[in-house]
Amino acid sequence: MKMKYLTIAAMAIFSLSSVASAQGVVGGAEQGAHDGNRAAGPVGGVIGGVVGAVGGGIAGLLGVDQQPRFREYAVHEHHTSFVYDRPVAVGAILPGEGVTYYTVPTEYGAQEYRYTIVNDRTVIVDPRTHRIVQVIE
Repeated sequence: MKMKYLTIAAMAIFSLSSVASAQGVVGGAEQGAHDGNRAAGPVGGVIGGVVGAVGGGIAGLLGVDQQPRFREYAVHEHHTSFVYDRPVAVGAILPGEGVTYYTVPTEYGAQEYRYTIVNDRTVIVDPRTHRIVQVIE
């Protein structure tokens, strides 16, 4: 029985990791759960969801396929760039005042986050901590 679950997990890891990384955390988890459930039932769905989320997380909150489209969206919104005197990188904490944070559109699956423009770069931010969680390249 254990061997069956290990086999399912291994199949899920190899088949879903590339798909998940293109979709980001949310898309990776959804796709992984769907594919795992289809291939191996409920247990496969659970394993696939976890593998998909982890694989998607490697690519960042927004998957590599979503980043160019999101960057284009943000540019077309014509928001003012906040001038920041530190490196713009994942993990940097932005100030609570002076920065305007905008809602991430629903289609990107990251409604709990916000985005802003810092030093002419689009970044995704955790609104509770103002921590940069992804720099959109």
